[in-house]
Amino acid sequence: MLNGEGVPRAGARLSFHGAAQAVTGSCYALETSEARILIDCGMFQGSKTEKELNYRPFPFNPASLDAVLLTHAHIDHSGLLPKLAKDGFGGPIFATSATIDLCSVMLPDAGHIQEMEVAQLNRRNAHRGLPAVQPIYDAAQAGVTMTQFRPVSFGVSTPVAKGVKARYWNAGHLLGSSSIEIEVDTRAGKPLRLLFSGDIGPTYKLLQSEPTAPKDLDYVVCESTYGDVDRQEASPERRLQILEAEVSSAAKRAGALLIPSFAVERTQELLVDLVQLMDSGRVPSAPIFVDSPLATKASAVFEKHANDMGNGEALRQALRAPQVRFTESVEQSKAIARIRGFYIVIAASGMCEAGRIRHHLKEWLWREAGTILFVGFQAQGTLGRILLDGASRVRLMGEEVQVRARIRSVDLYSGHADGPELATWLAGRGAVSGAVFLTHGETHAIDGLEERLLHTKSSLRIVTPTLDSIFTLEGDTLHRLEGPVRLAPDSAGRRDWHNELSNLILDIDDAVAQAADERARKQIIRRLRKALVEEQEGPR
Repeated sequence: MLNGEGVPRAGARLSFHGAAQAVTGSCYALETSEARILIDCGMFQGSKTEKELNYRPFPFNPASLDAVLLTHAHIDHSGLLPKLAKDGFGGPIFATSATIDLCSVMLPDAGHIQEMEVAQLNRRNAHRGLPAVQPIYDAAQAGVTMTQFRPVSFGVSTPVAKGVKARYWNAGHLLGSSSIEIEVDTRAGKPLRLLFSGDIGPTYKLLQSEPTAPKDLDYVVCESTYGDVDRQEASPERRLQILEAEVSSAAKRAGALLIPSFAVERTQELLVDLVQLMDSGRVPSAPIFVDSPLATKASAVFEKHANDMGNGEALRQALRAPQVRFTESVEQSKAIARIRGFYIVIAASGMCEAGRIRHHLKEWLWREAGTILFVGFQAQGTLGRILLDGASRVRLMGEEVQVRARIRSVDLYSGHADGPELATWLAGRGAVSGAVFLTHGETHAIDGLEERLLHTKSSLRIVTPTLDSIFTLEGDTLHRLEGPVRLAPDSAGRRDWHNELSNLILDIDDAVAQAADERARKQIIRRLRKALVEEQEGPR
């Protein structure tokens, strides 16, 4: 909305423009009678229905914003900042120094990927007689946007707009990640205090310390990615034991171990553990290919900040280990497929939606000797989630591929706290006079966390926003307002029509292939055509 209407004179208005009953697209707008700010501006990932939102106009005027507060560098929190600037936002973007360093490589990389994908799409569109499309933004726009970043330090109260101050707290999720405390001056005299959790890290994080945050707030916006999960056996040694078992099993199959991984922090953590297991003889020594230009650049940022992290020296050693090979060019990436025997490839994207991992999957998914190991969250509608849910066939890069490779998952590398850890983090915030908004989670995760919270503190007011929902906040009183909605509430965090179409195409191919003879195959095709004609003509 961001137009000044409906803002209480002694409070604020809060709008949820992303990560509402879904895990991507984090974007929250906070508006007072004197200021308009945005907390995060992330890219939507997952189903095509959700990703299409990236191309639409923002549901507010970017030029009306005074500032953006960024919790951390992950693309689902920062990925639409260049579009925001392109569409008119000219104010400051406040973030920690480490977050700025990571964004300086991640945002141009995101723009470059869009340029390449759009170029490929436009070649296909030209063959089909369809119009050309434009990327959301390009690498050059991302570079220009970096000039708007302003560094902040943990624990320092910083004026960010008229009547609004922000204090950043270590969220323990990623290098530079933050929870953001916001204090709004009100005409009632007592400031309104809000806390945006960002993504909260788990207790046992290899490179990050435990999260910190203030107490006694009016409102908390809390992530719930793993709100219904309880990792009872989480510990550093347990993580190593599980990884050891998976690597050893993959090595016995004498094929590639493919790890679709987020290029930032997840890749670096895996390198530390893999090198430790190999150096100690717990798993066979083998080449570890980091096949991601972004991961290579991000690793340099991590090495720069190694002194600020736990296990920073172990990270330095892993990055320089003889087993580790960083591939830069496309030719180097393609050459990996010519290697025989056991080797490991860590490549983006973590949900298998783009990047070099898709080429490696095409090479190995159909082979029984291959192993695919997932180490992070897989959003509904992504190829990673479809594989993890047990698909026997998938459509990949326009082709049908049989899934014969071993599909495995390790949850202990997640950068997100589980249900008990989130409940403990919230309990540490003391009294919350207004409400806790549960966001950044699919419905089952939010429901699980809500049940857990109410079991321990039944008086706590819990609100589950939907996409583009709006609330007025005045002291401990909140009201929900009606506003324009870009996506039906039951469309977020779920498989969409494109997923169903892909499944239908696979089923048709299977039915035709299994038909007894040519006559039976023609009959199937006639029935399908008849159904399409009836659908197009509609009811008579």
